[in-house]
Amino acid sequence: MKIIILGAGQVGGTVAANLTSENNDITVIDTDPQILQALQDRLDLRTITGNATYPEVLERAGADDADMIIAVTDSDEANMVACQVAATLFNTPSKIARVRAVEYLSHPQIFAPDALPIDVLISPEQLVTQYVRRLIEHPGALQVMDFADGRVRLVGVRAYYGGPLVGQELRTLREHVPGVQTRVAAIYRQGSAIIPEGDTVIEAGDEVFFVAARRNIRAVMSELRRLDKPVKRIMLAGGGNIGTRLAQSLEPNYQVKIIEHNGRRCREIADDLKKTIVLRGDAADEDLLLEENIENTDVFCALTNDDEANILSAMLAKRRGARTVMALINRAAYVDLIQSSHDIDVAISPQQATIGSLLAHIRRGDVATVHSLRRGAAEAIEAVAHGDAGSSEVVGKRIDQIRLPRGTTIGAIVRGEEVVMAHHDTVIEPEDHVILFLVDKSRLADVEKLFSVGVTFL
Repeated sequence: MKIIILGAGQVGGTVAANLTSENNDITVIDTDPQILQALQDRLDLRTITGNATYPEVLERAGADDADMIIAVTDSDEANMVACQVAATLFNTPSKIARVRAVEYLSHPQIFAPDALPIDVLISPEQLVTQYVRRLIEHPGALQVMDFADGRVRLVGVRAYYGGPLVGQELRTLREHVPGVQTRVAAIYRQGSAIIPEGDTVIEAGDEVFFVAARRNIRAVMSELRRLDKPVKRIMLAGGGNIGTRLAQSLEPNYQVKIIEHNGRRCREIADDLKKTIVLRGDAADEDLLLEENIENTDVFCALTNDDEANILSAMLAKRRGARTVMALINRAAYVDLIQSSHDIDVAISPQQATIGSLLAHIRRGDVATVHSLRRGAAEAIEAVAHGDAGSSEVVGKRIDQIRLPRGTTIGAIVRGEEVVMAHHDTVIEPEDHVILFLVDKSRLADVEKLFSVGVTFL
């Protein structure tokens, strides 16, 4: 596909890196030539320096025959105008825009085809809020990903000594949780992927990804580790867009405190929030944390715009007794460092949370959902099976008859409202939503090909 990316910031750079690795023709537009040069040195793509809303700049980038425009500059207005220009002057088929402001998002009629012609709206703040909310709902999970409108979840959890399944073969899982349908999709041991088989033994420290219906998640987690108590008390550091949105979504069901250093912002969010306690101060202030009983806090989540501040405040909260700590981290290198240490339980990467939402609209074949895992090295996708036995390579076939690329496993199938765990003799039917786990993302093109119908379906 020929794709033009507007904005070479953190999201734009991450999107460009993901798409160039999949042999797309990528052009990036930005006003900063230095950022573009750094991107060009690292990736095989074309760059244009200029304002992404100007028709001449878009024309230079090849907008007249582009398949897609992804507008992810720092300005909502620039993103919206660029999509309008691309639609009016160049008839660009697909237009994706990042829009952050709730003031725009709360009026969806703005984005109707006869108003601002944007096909897909991406709100990183909203995606990160949902991501953190799912982690809070499942204490102890490293990642929680929704498929099929939340009917199925893929959960990553670290196995610990004391878990009933630790030291046991996977085939015993059915005996441990009778009546619960689940499937282990992948295991990571000391950073390396292991394709799960019936005789695979789970060891303490393994990162286990399993698929299960939403209602069964806790039962499966209890086999891999001692279950944490349900979350009651939450402390958020940072009263920006993400912190405020998260507090709004959590305060009906949890006791929430939010720490913000800016006095004016404190007053604004105190007016917006109904039950949340708003504290003015520094989240890395040990005295403040102790005063607010950090030792009795179930979840501490650092969500400021400063990576270093998030890391330090989360580490301090952990040392002073917070049960689970999370930190929002933008720099990919920092995410890797944090994940390999045990000082912070969960490192949240907004780029990885956002990229999946974008990729679902770029994949060939009918791909409903994409989640990026393991810092982009692995992927979980929800692909829809179309056609019949004559036109499709998957429909009408048993799973053990499908030539899945190496390192790819089918975890579950959603058939209407029914969730079916994948076994070797499960037959895929037309319109099934198939949940796949790809340990090696480079095999993605082969998976897309499998789920394409005939030779003309894209």
